Amino acid sequence: MNAMGIIFANDGTIGALTEKRTMASLPFGGRYRQVDFALSNLSAAGIRHVGIITRHSYQSLMNHIGSGEEWGMELEEGGLEFLTPYAMSRTDNYRGKLESLYTAMNFLEYGDEDEYVFMIDSAVLSNIDLQCVLSSHIESGCDITVVTKAGIANGTKQLDLALKLDENGKICDMAVDYVAPADYVASMDIFVLSKKWLVRQVKEHIAHNLYHMDRDLVLGLWQKGQATVNVYQFKGEAMFNESVEEYFQNSLALTDKKIRYDLFHYNHPVYTRVRDRVPSFYGDRCQIKDCIVADGCMLGGEASNCILFRQVTLYPGADIQDCIIMNDCVIGEGAQLKNVILDKDVVVRPGARLMGTPSNPVIVKRGEIV
Repeated sequence: MNAMGIIFANDGTIGALTEKRTMASLPFGGRYRQVDFALSNLSAAGIRHVGIITRHSYQSLMNHIGSGEEWGMELEEGGLEFLTPYAMSRTDNYRGKLESLYTAMNFLEYGDEDEYVFMIDSAVLSNIDLQCVLSSHIESGCDITVVTKAGIANGTKQLDLALKLDENGKICDMAVDYVAPADYVASMDIFVLSKKWLVRQVKEHIAHNLYHMDRDLVLGLWQKGQATVNVYQFKGEAMFNESVEEYFQNSLALTDKKIRYDLFHYNHPVYTRVRDRVPSFYGDRCQIKDCIVADGCMLGGEASNCILFRQVTLYPGADIQDCIIMNDCVIGEGAQLKNVILDKDVVVRPGARLMGTPSNPVIVKRGEIV
């Protein structure tokens, strides 16, 4: 495929979970990071020229991706590259994706073999066939293709980019940062554009003090009649992890076999960094029901509808329900947790009791003792 990929690692934040890490490096599903989905989708489409634009807190992301071997990519010029434009930028303020692209222009213009560019955000997870998306883009003859998902707009969720389609699937309305009603479709923050067209537009927009991808490039040019926009309607599972509540509910939804299969296996496998551990140990009296359990866990208590990452220790008598427990957490004897997210390396003392709600789970920061 004669295309390259751009992954935005920092766009979006969900409170304490992204204080010291990017959205791209946020753990998900027991073994994965959110960036794994974008990298796996690009890799499955044969795209090896990939840039990851990241502004801050990217050490854990770099550690996770390493050389890129797990995704069939190589960390080198012309292959997989980390782009930290704000180390070279004239301003410390982030003003939008177009400025990110402008400050990473050397990467964008590298080589002549790439005719198209995929731009992907890290907050929306899917298992999508990007070859089908590119075919749709080429066939449409449009300047921009936006990948969308129906069923996300509900009259309460604010969408970065919302589109209303007519009976022929053509755009009849478009809005940015809009609490759209249910008859709109939501952008999945996946765009396909011609590289030459994108480079030209980025330079033009920056010269006119315009920095936002959705508002200035897509919506702005469409409203002026200066760009045509094609819509690719994705039918598979798409998880919008744009808030703590969404991240929490989408994580627990993985205990549903159908959702799990659609997200991880439908088009191609989702790859992640290999971290071999011993198999999890289940004690004689433990009761584990409807949970996803990674390797290396020591389980002696009770868990129901939980996501347990690697090397979690659950002591006998502990009872956890509807929880996300990240790597290397220890939950003491007799502790009770419900609707809780434990970041890495948290220790819960014996007998402790933490209770949240599905819409407002309790979050314990990395390394804390409670």
